[in-house]
Amino acid sequence: MAALLLVSACAVGPDFKVPPAPPVSGYTPELHPAPTVGSAGPGGASQQFDIGRDIPGEWWKLFHSQGLDRLIDEALQANPTLQAAQAALWQAKENLYAQKGKLLPSLDANSSATREQFSPAEFGETGAPFIFNLFQATVNVSYTPDVFGGQRRQVEAEAALAEYQRFELEATYLTLTANVVTAAIAEASLRGQIAATRDIIKVESDQLNVVRDQFNVGAATRTDVLTQESEVATTQATLPPLQKQLEQEQHVLLALIGRFPDERQGDHLTLAALRLPTGLPLSLPSQLVEQRPDVRAAQAELHQASAAIGVAIAARLPQFSLTGEYGSASATAASLLSPGTTIWTLASSGTQPIFHGLSLLHQERAAKAAYDMAQAQYRNTVLAAFQNVADALRALQLDAATLKAQYAALQDASATLDLARGQYRLGAIAYVTLLNSERSYAQARLAIVQARATRFADTAALFQALGGGWWNRIDVETNPLSAEKPGAATTKNLVAGARGVGTETRP
Repeated sequence: MAALLLVSACAVGPDFKVPPAPPVSGYTPELHPAPTVGSAGPGGASQQFDIGRDIPGEWWKLFHSQGLDRLIDEALQANPTLQAAQAALWQAKENLYAQKGKLLPSLDANSSATREQFSPAEFGETGAPFIFNLFQATVNVSYTPDVFGGQRRQVEAEAALAEYQRFELEATYLTLTANVVTAAIAEASLRGQIAATRDIIKVESDQLNVVRDQFNVGAATRTDVLTQESEVATTQATLPPLQKQLEQEQHVLLALIGRFPDERQGDHLTLAALRLPTGLPLSLPSQLVEQRPDVRAAQAELHQASAAIGVAIAARLPQFSLTGEYGSASATAASLLSPGTTIWTLASSGTQPIFHGLSLLHQERAAKAAYDMAQAQYRNTVLAAFQNVADALRALQLDAATLKAQYAALQDASATLDLARGQYRLGAIAYVTLLNSERSYAQARLAIVQARATRFADTAALFQALGGGWWNRIDVETNPLSAEKPGAATTKNLVAGARGVGTETRP
């Protein structure tokens, strides 16, 4: 036993090492992203990037909208996807503790009572059969020394799975909050587009009355009247699709906050109720892999695959077991604990796999291939994370430029339309010139609403791409694994008590 305990200080298989951060200095070719351009209209403020600034856990509160805060609070309480992710984490935690228990000896109490008729003829003798009773009470102890660390590697794998579920919960939380924000912004955008379309329909209807008056006095043709009527009808036809999109977006938002479609909200979010954050945090590239929940989850999968190699190697090595039993046996229950009825057994056994159709060898090779696959998936996840941040940065810069250009286009279109209306009343221009001015103005009105909404949505996308500040929040229960800041040794904490597991973490 002493020899087995000495040998059990090691664990076969590779010791997991956290992959280093990518050796990059930025997300874009320029080292520091330039501030976005500003414009005079609503939602046109310039945004600046504060490199290295920490991200708040409740990042959506930077939009300063109580309506948005209420939606997210309700989603965090009632969204079933988030609840399922929490339950999955608890399940993984309990499986980890169950696996840890296999490292300890097992103790069982056994009792039996037997009444049997015995015949001497079974032993070639004569005589009448006789009946006897046998009562037994024993305690059984069994222990499988983890000589080559197979069980400890299995504990390590379960710990990595628990950490994976923890970051799956963080990713679910981040996705949920980002989806609520973007759905609310999309709903507000559609309401703005519907309002703008109705204003355009009213303006075009008023213009139709002017054209009809011009026709009645002979200053316009019947074609002008029909064309303007067609224009009004065409604009009216764009309203139902927008209303359809609004209904669908409302259903999406209701599902996110855990409501059924018939449980409508009393208040509605508008773009005017949102404030565009002007100072945006931008994490250092070396911090991104620690902050992104999907990267941390992929890292945990890589750790699990590494531990599985040790489990497969240990399966090919000798397995030992120790058992002991102590108790008493008696013909009567009353004398079960009397002197002279004691029974005991000590046993040990060892098994060395010799030939299993090469299955154990191929299982080890399969575990190594699974590690290579997990390693490639981890690299792919890291690349996607950097791509997301780069996309969000470029989108914010171009969104601001787009909104500025759209404001200029709207001012020009509005001035042109006013001028065209006056000239048309005086008969100085043809109707087609007025029609083109109306169409340009209508397109500019809708484009402004869409451009404003896009700036808000892409701002939320940047917070999501940077990890959402999960390390600074306490509003979702992750009790099975304490919420550490990025870089903390979460897996090492999980396997505490399983000595000999080689786990390295980067501070």
